[in-house]
Amino acid sequence: MQLQDRYRIALLAAYALALHVFESLLPKPIPWLRLGLANIITLITLLLYGMRAAFMVTLIRVILASLFTGTFLGPTFIMSLGGGITSTFAMGVVLVLMPKLFGPVGLSLVGAFFHNTAQLFLAYILFIQRIEAILLITPFIILTGTLTGSVNGIVSAILIKNLKKKDEKIQNT
Repeated sequence: MQLQDRYRIALLAAYALALHVFESLLPKPIPWLRLGLANIITLITLLLYGMRAAFMVTLIRVILASLFTGTFLGPTFIMSLGGGITSTFAMGVVLVLMPKLFGPVGLSLVGAFFHNTAQLFLAYILFIQRIEAILLITPFIILTGTLTGSVNGIVSAILIKNLKKKDEKIQNT
């Protein structure tokens, strides 16, 4: 990995961490409900720089965020790591297998679905251990994930479009 790639990943991870911290300051209607704003950076990284870079951004963000909040290796860390790895992997696989089928919004929805599914599975394993309780909250989780995934995908598409325009201007000068 070249120095420029390391710099790019560090910068993107810093953006993702900043969005994660910003989101933690927002009021939550439900204590565990998050908008997943940092996933915007993961999706942009995946689309512009590939799956390896997206995994690195996800891992750096999750680890640093958990260290800053004091949740490292605790249940919150495990839930965040599980959701982040699963969603990044799912989006990456879909992008590799069907590169023209999904744009940023579709990939974001794939990521949101797999993130939520992984977290529901981990919640079952670590906390709840009652399938009826998981099945009861699953529709709400999937619905909110669909809404936030759609918004995050739209924001990602706009940012990618603007980044590409900026790159074109730089290359033309």
